Amino acid sequence: MSDELTELAEIIETLRTKLNAISKNKPLTDPEVIGASQMLDVLLVQYQKILRDKNK
Repeated sequence: MSDELTELAEIIETLRTKLNAISKNKPLTDPEVIGASQMLDVLLVQYQKILRDKNK
């Protein structure tokens, strides 16, 4: 895995852990939960694009 992918994977995992912790204490409709989820979505799409482009 490239350094870029490794770093992005670490950020994704950190944010995923944070999202899980937030969502245990707040409803899924809470703006903080939604914001973290949207950020995680963006990072996951970015990760997939890098993988796709690497495999071309």
